[in-house]
Amino acid sequence: MIFPAGYRTRSVLADCAIGVVIALVSIPISMGYALVAGLPVVYGLYGSLLPIAVFALVTSSPRFVFGVDAAPAVLVGGMLSSLGIAFESAEAVQLVPCITLCVTFWLLLFFCIKADRILTFVSQPVMGGFISGIGITIILIQLPKLFGGTAGSGELFSLVMHILREAYRTFHAPSFALGVGTVALILLSRALLPKLPVQPLLMFAGAAATWLLHLEKLGIQTLPAVPRGLSPITLPQLSLIFAHYKALFFPSASIALVILSETLLATTNVALKHDETINTRREVLAYALGNLASAFTGSCPINGSVSRTGIANQYGVKSQIMSLSAAATMLLILLFGTAFIRYLPVPVLTGIVIAALIGTLEFSLARRLRAVDKTEYAIFFAAFFSVLLFGTIYGVAVGVLLSACMFIIRQSKPATDFLGIVPGLKGYYSLTRRDTAARAIQGAVIYRFSGPLFYANIQQFCADVTAAAFAGAAGGARVRAVVADASGITSIDATACARLVQLREKLRARDVRFYLAGHVSAVNDQLRSFGAESFIYDKVVRPRISLALSDAGFRFPYETEARDASTDAFYSEQLAEFDWAFGSSSERLKEQLAHEAALLVLQTGTFDAEKIRELALRIAKGWWNDADEDDFLDLLEMQILTLQDQGLKRGIESGISLRHALLEERLLEHNDALMKKIVQRRAERSARLKEKHPAAYEQLELLHERYFTEIAMEQPELARRLATLISASEAGSKTE
Repeated sequence: MIFPAGYRTRSVLADCAIGVVIALVSIPISMGYALVAGLPVVYGLYGSLLPIAVFALVTSSPRFVFGVDAAPAVLVGGMLSSLGIAFESAEAVQLVPCITLCVTFWLLLFFCIKADRILTFVSQPVMGGFISGIGITIILIQLPKLFGGTAGSGELFSLVMHILREAYRTFHAPSFALGVGTVALILLSRALLPKLPVQPLLMFAGAAATWLLHLEKLGIQTLPAVPRGLSPITLPQLSLIFAHYKALFFPSASIALVILSETLLATTNVALKHDETINTRREVLAYALGNLASAFTGSCPINGSVSRTGIANQYGVKSQIMSLSAAATMLLILLFGTAFIRYLPVPVLTGIVIAALIGTLEFSLARRLRAVDKTEYAIFFAAFFSVLLFGTIYGVAVGVLLSACMFIIRQSKPATDFLGIVPGLKGYYSLTRRDTAARAIQGAVIYRFSGPLFYANIQQFCADVTAAAFAGAAGGARVRAVVADASGITSIDATACARLVQLREKLRARDVRFYLAGHVSAVNDQLRSFGAESFIYDKVVRPRISLALSDAGFRFPYETEARDASTDAFYSEQLAEFDWAFGSSSERLKEQLAHEAALLVLQTGTFDAEKIRELALRIAKGWWNDADEDDFLDLLEMQILTLQDQGLKRGIESGISLRHALLEERLLEHNDALMKKIVQRRAERSARLKEKHPAAYEQLELLHERYFTEIAMEQPELARRLATLISASEAGSKTE
């Protein structure tokens, strides 16, 4: 995707500049991984020219960087070792392009069979753990080069042992200081000067230091000299593939799978961060054609570079003009600039790579998951450690398996609820939430099940329905009908269908009628297909809950079960709306808002109702109304009680009192029932405050008395109506 939608021509220069940076950073990375793959270092530069340009012309991703990178290079090096072929030998130079050609074949096969669909089974926690595992693995591979050692290979334990051996044998303090200093400077500049291209600046500074100060005399390694010129375009020797087909053809499939999974997951991760859509099948074709170009230039297999993509996105890349610019820059380097490469210090270049990899780690996602969903948090680290301990392929397999298991677990325990009605309102409301005044219909059970019915959750469905029907879940009256609100049931499998037939017969034997209501018509097709035609013919399925109740003999207006006085309440859509949106977090959210509003009041020294309302709308994301604001003012008053400046406190309290009066006048115009509910909630909160903070409770009571006195003087009718509601509330409390 050379020019993505919305691309502006003025971004061309910026993307060209980013491409230059990527080319310069690619010099040490591609040369190092060429050595890992058993090739002379110059082949890393060859692999960063034509293959990158081909990828840029085919890919649908505007931001991803392709090139010579760790995983394929390590696997190719392992194949050469198993064949007993010396690294950087003439035989290695001939055989590696053949391996790349085999990898291309597998990638083209993956494209034809649409293997990219595997990505639909990978969740965000798996993806984040996978990317982080790759990042840490490559950091461990590169780490010995910071202190004068050689790059490692393998998985976690092999890499750690290699780091320890290299540190014991070859640790070089000046190299380590130079490398760690490079990482620190990049991370610091990322925080303070994020747009500064510090990586190439540090690289050129390192080259200048080698030239002027002769760092090599201090024992600091530099890159080897590279011959000038381009690689000839040649077809790999097919005879070598046939001669070594057992050792090359099938093992190359694992390399292709690594390229597919690692690059596709990383590309998708970048696209999600930028709210972009990529064509995953087209991406696989881009990988295949890029590797075909790499085979023709004699290089090793190439894949997506997580580290260089991190650098490109740090500078705000917008299009694949970046990759074309990087290829053009590499062309100029190969033709005219290879002489300066031998001055580049290895620790500086390794530090650049490690700093870029640190920026790709997704541990911030893990922290969010820990706070929200412990299971997904565990899945993140399962994928992370799978990659770290067993490698990319096993990491992908474990990740897909975990995602599938998580899906089944969640579907096996969907949200369920029992429903009733609120007199005077349409619809059906939860009987289990405390913020509604719903009442059960006498003699009927309405059971909501929010998920597809299949073998893993049908047991829960049947158990819930049976318990409700036989144990009097509708308030103790004999249950005559059970209506399953099936609006959330999108499908039924054969096992669930058979169990539903059994459930219906079991209920019918106890003279209880059973219905499925409100589901999509496709569910009826499945019922017929799996042998439950009787559900259709006997009208066990109904398009609406009301029709099912009518069939069972219930007539509107429905007779409802009585509720205890402690739970009986007037229903208010205003009050219920906020609690419905935020559930158990609603009280905490109002307390957070009160705290921030109190800080705002302290900073300004005044009570500005409009500014506080703006703050409320921002924190509550628009779920805010007069009832919520009146409720919240009590919490704010509790926060204000901590003020030391009494003069300031009195001014603020006066502002709050006036706002209370305005809101309560408006709410009373709405209806007395709503105001009664607010008074009840205020009494409940005061009781909790009295129990936990008696001193603050006494102050709040004095504040309310003064407020009520002011209201009585200025608005006697409002005060009279409030007094009536408060008396009724207190009388209700004494009765309980």
